[in-house]
Amino acid sequence: MKKAVVLLLGILFLAPTQAYAEKAIPILVYHSIDEYQGTGQKELYVTPNHFEEQIRYLRDHGYTLLTFERWKDRKTVDKPIFITFDDGYKNNLKAFEIFLRLRTEEFKPTGTIFVISDFIGGVGRLTSAELKMLAETGLFSIQSHTATHPDLTKREKMEYELQDSKKKIERITGKPVIALSYPYGNFNSRVVEETKKYYQYGLTTTPGPYKEQNIKNERYLLPRTYVKNSTTIEDFAKLVE
Repeated sequence: MKKAVVLLLGILFLAPTQAYAEKAIPILVYHSIDEYQGTGQKELYVTPNHFEEQIRYLRDHGYTLLTFERWKDRKTVDKPIFITFDDGYKNNLKAFEIFLRLRTEEFKPTGTIFVISDFIGGVGRLTSAELKMLAETGLFSIQSHTATHPDLTKREKMEYELQDSKKKIERITGKPVIALSYPYGNFNSRVVEETKKYYQYGLTTTPGPYKEQNIKNERYLLPRTYVKNSTTIEDFAKLVE
């Protein structure tokens, strides 16, 4: 009888841990939230209408949008998901407007913008004032996409790209920079080791949801799934389910 009770208690306490470990968490990556005007790669443009439709889908289906400051909450909230934007384009302000429009008492949309620190204030890029404003709203976390967007696997020295970009963004927003998006999604063991000196998370473009496996450097190998210009709402539903 005692053995049965111990076994039952073990199952009860173990089951949630296993469930959390097996939970697939989508980490989505966007670039431009805008109409495609014929310049650049069309697939990297998601129209504002499509983006709003996608965020409304997440709201209506009970998802909780997180940033990496809330990484631990992935184990306790309903249907966790991360929305990320690479490069720091000014048109990401349209995502901000959509977040404001869809926000409710129950649904608080948030996203992470990975900015290239030397490009801040450049043509078509968010300015320092805009980044500070976005960070202060609490709707966006501003993180690093390096200083100049190089392929880090081909760089002998990375201090400027990793440490200096982190410091510059922190001076602008007044908030900690804890996550790095690898340019082009490229990384290797040396890049990971250098990233660990300055950041708590490293994001790739390896496709697929995140599943906790307790492997070495897991938080520096985070996968992400592209949302593209051609992604329909039916495609989107499949990506996040």
